[in-house]
Amino acid sequence: MSVILWIVLPLAGLTLGWIIRWLYARFQLTASEQYAQRIKQDAIKEAEAKKKEILLEAKEQVIRERNQQERETRERRAELQRYERRVVQKEEVIDKKTAQLEKTEQMYVEKEKTFQQREAALSREEQRYRAELERISGITSEEAKALIIQDLENEAKHDAQSLINKIEQEANLAGEKRARDILVTTIQRLATEVTSDVTVATVNLPNEEMKGRIIGREGRNIRTLETYTGADIIIDDTPEAVVISCFDPVRREIAKIALERLILDGRIHPARIEEIVIKVSKDISQKIFEEGEKVLFDLGIHNIKQDAVRALGRLYFRTSYGQNVLHHSREVAVIAGMLAAEVGCNRDLAKRAALLHDIGKGVETDSDLNHAEIGMDMARKMGEDPRIVNAIGSHHNDIEPSCVEAVLVQIADAISAARPGARKETFDNYMKRLENLENIAVGFTGVDKSFAIQAGRELRIMVNNEAVTDEQTRELAKEIAKKIENDLRYPGRIKVTMIRETRITEYAR
Repeated sequence: MSVILWIVLPLAGLTLGWIIRWLYARFQLTASEQYAQRIKQDAIKEAEAKKKEILLEAKEQVIRERNQQERETRERRAELQRYERRVVQKEEVIDKKTAQLEKTEQMYVEKEKTFQQREAALSREEQRYRAELERISGITSEEAKALIIQDLENEAKHDAQSLINKIEQEANLAGEKRARDILVTTIQRLATEVTSDVTVATVNLPNEEMKGRIIGREGRNIRTLETYTGADIIIDDTPEAVVISCFDPVRREIAKIALERLILDGRIHPARIEEIVIKVSKDISQKIFEEGEKVLFDLGIHNIKQDAVRALGRLYFRTSYGQNVLHHSREVAVIAGMLAAEVGCNRDLAKRAALLHDIGKGVETDSDLNHAEIGMDMARKMGEDPRIVNAIGSHHNDIEPSCVEAVLVQIADAISAARPGARKETFDNYMKRLENLENIAVGFTGVDKSFAIQAGRELRIMVNNEAVTDEQTRELAKEIAKKIENDLRYPGRIKVTMIRETRITEYAR
């Protein structure tokens, strides 16, 4: 019995535990199903709410868009109505204007008919009056017209001459520079008509074969040399010589030295020519600066800018009537300094102004001003003393000298240019030029006498006061100046002065 109990009791315990465990699992499953059911219902409710919210937003968006379209439609309709009213108003205005134009046109047609009738009547009256005038005056209408035209022409000439006189007087009052611009021919800075011995240079050749080497195959060597130097290389029948022609003395010197070096080197081809020309250009540039510094050192002048030093150095290669311009400027500076010391003026200022008086000739520029005006501008830009600026501009009487030093520069310039042997112009050529200048003036009708003064820079002409009026004298001066420009070759400019006077002499006895 006890054994059975020991067997039955464990089995009963196991069975009871299994039943309890099954009941607990069943309870858990039921709870999970209920929880899942609740989650499902909540999700369905949430989806339904979201659906309603989306539908509500969609309906609101549709309503807003519909309202927007209706508002735009109303605005467009209102705008179209405004346009329509404007069109209607314009049509009404056009109709009114058309009616008015038709009335005006009709009125003009009637007036035109009236005017035509009046014109015909006036034409008949005019013909009658003209015939009566011709009968009374004894001349025809064509003859009267010619007389009127002649009178009008004379009056117009007189008025024109009076106007010219008035303009010239106003110009004279406005200043000498403006008058010079009106009455005097513009002067070129560089004289293009100079003697051949200062515009050409000759290079000696070792033999005639060298001419062919300088020309090169198909002329490429000589073309290259002319291109890089800007000078004309003339190879003619002159034995063992080549001529270099150029109005720029610096370019002519570069071409001359470069050709001499090429002949000594023996290698003459475009690449070597370019190399030699570049090197010679640098050497000449350095020599220009050295020559400018040298003359400043010799004269004891300081505080000159490098541009001015180079401009002075370029004068070393420039000549005027065969006189070296740099040597001339140095000589003028010495003379001006001595004169200033004698009269008690500012010696340093006079020397400085005299050295710079021709600096405009050494400035590289395309300006059509003369060298005195260019030198004035350069000195003014360098901050030179106003007295120096005036001395530079007045050394050829282009402007009035404002100080004693400017007058001393004029005197020193004249002394340096006029001393024996300074310039190559012979006395015969000088007298012939003055004689030609006087003969041009004498060849005009009404001219009694003519005198060339100031070394040919001024021509004074005496006219017959009975044969030439004041107006005709002005025209005669312009014609003489124009003929001088066309027939003569001269440096600078020539001032033409006309003198017309009446002299009455009586004797008291």
